[in-house]
Amino acid sequence: MNFSTLRLSGILLHISSLPAAAGEADQGIGDLGDGARAFVDFLQAAGQSCWQVLPIGPTGYGDSPYASYSAFAGNPDFISLEDLRRRGYLSASELPVLARTRKHAHIGAAREVKMPALRRAWQRFCSARTSAESGAFHHWAAQQGDWLDDFALFMTLKDLHGGGAWYNWPREYKLRDPAALQALRGSQRELFDFHRWLQWLFSEQWRGLRAYAAARGVQLMGDIPIFAADDSADVWAHPGQFLLDGERRPTVVAGVPPDYFSTTGQRWGNPLYDWDAMRRDNFGWWNARLRRMLDCFDLLRIDHFRGFEAFWAIPAADDTAVNGRWVKAPGGELFAEVRRRHGALPLIAEDLGLITPEVVALLRECGFPGMKVLQFGFESRDPRNDFLPHNFERNCVVYTGTHDNAPTAAWHRAASDEVRDFVERYTGVRSSARVVRELIRAALASPARLCLFPLQDVLAQGKSRRMNEPGQARGNWSYRIEAADLASDVAADLRELTALYNRLASPSA
Repeated sequence: MNFSTLRLSGILLHISSLPAAAGEADQGIGDLGDGARAFVDFLQAAGQSCWQVLPIGPTGYGDSPYASYSAFAGNPDFISLEDLRRRGYLSASELPVLARTRKHAHIGAAREVKMPALRRAWQRFCSARTSAESGAFHHWAAQQGDWLDDFALFMTLKDLHGGGAWYNWPREYKLRDPAALQALRGSQRELFDFHRWLQWLFSEQWRGLRAYAAARGVQLMGDIPIFAADDSADVWAHPGQFLLDGERRPTVVAGVPPDYFSTTGQRWGNPLYDWDAMRRDNFGWWNARLRRMLDCFDLLRIDHFRGFEAFWAIPAADDTAVNGRWVKAPGGELFAEVRRRHGALPLIAEDLGLITPEVVALLRECGFPGMKVLQFGFESRDPRNDFLPHNFERNCVVYTGTHDNAPTAAWHRAASDEVRDFVERYTGVRSSARVVRELIRAALASPARLCLFPLQDVLAQGKSRRMNEPGQARGNWSYRIEAADLASDVAADLRELTALYNRLASPSA
């Protein structure tokens, strides 16, 4: 499918939110197995041609997909244990069951029960060293060595130091003394290879899921956070790409300035890139990152696109974002080099927030579609608002809401009387459930290239089913569905609307 020429639509749902497949042991979190394939079947039945997920990297404290241990690695939490049973590396009795409510993803608890099972499977894999799978693993590991070996070393050291952040490790490891790392690889070879094997498993299962989706007319869409996490293999292994001091600690960190919503702004804490250093090697790290993600996905959403034009640099010692300053970034140079190496890029720019004429110019220079969020279109109660469907240009992607928004039914219920009145006059209906359906209809009818709906909106779910509430430290990222939510009547209704507005990718999609 050609994203640039077709009218498409799809659903936003993260891997962790998937249900267990019928008859499978439930480990408390969605995975890349039969539950994922059942969701692809639902998308096909609903006439949807795109499945967007959140970042797929391994998560650390807080379990946020936007704070990953690696910009290249996959999350072992998503490995299907049922697949390992079929391969003969686990028995049915060894598949753990997490006896908790199915309506929430229990990420930490799932990790605790899955990791021992993965260790058992690894030991059995090692005993079959002559197998074809063993050869495939070592071949893949050699191909991915430019990022994989550093990541496996990083995770080995994390295990040996109780999960502690790399900047608190002994100095020889923190500063990557070559002799110390070489000795570690020798003494901890089994643990090092285990982490490489987990990444191979993830890659194998992801490749299988992507092929399954492609055969059913469904493209996979990923999400790239602009910044790397402080506690990540990226910053540890490539300190010269970031603005760090002699002890490898950030001198400035990322965030956004004070605004109407926050008098102190937001201090995200990510190390900022040393763009001058990146220029000198023709943006090698970024090219490698995008190449890896393009190997995994058909489309990519890139978060905080405005940071490629200018970023808010906050002194690392500050607790708030008040004393930050805008610093120019070479986004035009970066994407020109990426295009030179990789050709046309299937990227979607998250161009929300404080968008200046310079950001608009960069977006147009790159040619990437930007984002429209319908909830934002009604807040001003102004029919000229760019986020209302009748004002869209074609080169955009429309969402009813994103993972950071309340489900649209909950947003409508909580809106002011003035906003609700505007929404109801625009859609011609009053109940929140009907409003959501009419906003989905309005998005589908718009000229936007691609429409994306959080599954919560397709199901008209309420406040308790929110995925993330920015600024709230606890209770995020736990949204999970049940298999019964993917009912045939839901798929049929969405397919009818999708066909009505000419967004079926093909008659058989």
